[in-house]
Formats: sequence, C-alpha cells, structure tokens
Amino acid sequence: MLHRPTAPEGFARAFEHPVTQGIVAATAAVLLLAALAIGGLQLAGRLSPALRRELWLRLGAWMVLLPLMLGPVLAGRAWTIGAVTVLGLACLREFDRATGLFRERVLVAIVALGILLVNLAALDHWYGFFVALWPLTTAAIAIGTIPQDRPEGYVQRVALGVFAFMLFGAGLAHLGYMANDPGYRPLVLLLLTAVALNDVAAFTFGKLFGRRKLLPATSPNKTVAGALGALATTTTLVALVGARIFAGTPMANPALLVLLGLLVSIGGQCGDLMLSSIKRDLGIKDMGAAVPGHGGILDRFNSLLLVAPIAFHLIGYLVGFGLDQPTRVLTGGS
Repeated sequence: MLHRPTAPEGFARAFEHPVTQGIVAATAAVLLLAALAIGGLQLAGRLSPALRRELWLRLGAWMVLLPLMLGPVLAGRAWTIGAVTVLGLACLREFDRATGLFRERVLVAIVALGILLVNLAALDHWYGFFVALWPLTTAAIAIGTIPQDRPEGYVQRVALGVFAFMLFGAGLAHLGYMANDPGYRPLVLLLLTAVALNDVAAFTFGKLFGRRKLLPATSPNKTVAGALGALATTTTLVALVGARIFAGTPMANPALLVLLGLLVSIGGQCGDLMLSSIKRDLGIKDMGAAVPGHGGILDRFNSLLLVAPIAFHLIGYLVGFGLDQPTRVLTGGS
C-alpha cells in the first residue's frame, strides 16, 4: 500500500499528501516564471515576432493542458479513470486518422469498445477482468473482419488494431488503475510531472551540449547528450520524490527508486521515439493539431503509453495497488 489518506473522497483528500502539495505548487510557479521570462524577453526586444508568438502559444497550451491533467487526479478515482478513458479514445482517433485505420469501421469500433471495457474494469477494481481483456480484445480484433471475406490487407489492419488497443487501451489504462489505491494522487502526479520534465530536460541538454545525434533517421533533433541529461534529471527527481511517497514500503529501497526513475526516463524517451518512428513511416510531422504549439494529443502524451504499464508492474509487484480496498465495486464482488 502507498500512503494511507484519512480524509473523505474527492477534493477534501486532494492535498493531504505533501508531495501532492509540492507538485501542484511547483507547477503553478513554473508557469508563472515562464510567463515572466517570456514577457521580460519581449520587453527587452530579444524575441522575433515568430518566436514570441510560438512561445506564448506554447505557454497558453500548457496553461490549458496542466489543469486538464492535474484536475481529474485531484478530483478523485472515478474522475482519474474517466480522464484516462477520454485520453485513450482521443489518441485512438488521431492514430486511426493518421494510419488510415478509420476506414476499417468494424475494427475501430472493436478497439474503442476494448478501451471502454478495460477502463471500466479498472473502475470496477476487477484486476482479473482487466488483464483478461488484453487477449480477449486481441482475439476480437483478429476475428472482426473475417466475415467480410476480404483477405487482402488482413495482416495490416489487424496489426494496426492490436497495436492501437495495446497502446491506448491496455497500456494507458494502467495509469487509471493506479487510482484504486487511496494514496494514488502523489504517484500519478509524479509520473505526469516526470514525463513532462523528461521531455524538457532532453530538449535543454540537447540544445546546450548536443553534438552527436541519437537516432537521426528517426528523430533528427534528439541527441545523445539530451538523452543522457534527461536520464539523469528524471531519475533524480523520481528517486528523491519517490522516497517520500513510498516511505515505509519495500519500494523505499534506494536502488529500487533509482531503478524506477531509470525506467520512467527510458520508457518516456522510447515512447517519444516510438511515435517518431510511426510519423516518419507515415511521412507526417504531427499526429494532429489539437494542442497549439505541440501538435496532437498523441504527440503530447506518447511517453505515458509505455511509462504507465512499466511503473504499474514494478510498483504493483513490490507494493500493490489498493490491495485492502473493495474489489468489483460495480459488479458485486467483495
């Protein structure tokens, strides 16, 4: 078990843990400092019109994104799982438009249903059904278009469907399932913060010290220095903050905290590179245009697709999530 809260469900419990307080306060402070810095550079005449517009656009997008990210986590378990569900469906929408999967309406419907069901299983706190849906939905995707008697393109469309469900359904739903633990808030907020910092650190270290390209054909702007800088920064953050979150549990071991930090950073960077590989293969720059200055929803949240299941299973193996909480709360279990 993580830290045990004592306050009622909802916002009354939201700020009980000091890590939650710290993350929310630090997020607000960073936004304020960024606005002051951009304003100062603008007054000093250090910004071109194009750069000024881009910086304000990106900051404005973050001012909308961050409340949408943090708000459901603070609001409670059902809100968190609901937000993860909406995020998964939004990612599927961008993915099927970019890859052409949208033309396969039956498969898209099966994948969307799988996303809804796996998150419903998380809301029900029914882990057996949660994990059973992974092979069951895969089987449904494999069977889905057989009655149409169209063997041409079968492998491609089924592969796209399975890939979409495993990323936007099974993978991402792990983040929502964490909310079944009463002390989930600081951990989920840490993961959201860590993957964002991972991107910023990779960009910053790459600009300052980057010489050698990491994978130039996949992502031309990423450098070895950026990857190593992100690895060091994110690992340090996760290990230090994680020590407060997991105090008194087996995860409080410094070696395990460092391992968690390494996995979060590596998983986040691999999630970004995975999406870059998809976009390069498709010949597109962004997966969408829903977030001004950032591309699409999937462009912004790609890191979580791998980080959520990686963190869930490491922490779940050593500590567990909501092990002393009621299970099957919707379907009548005990």
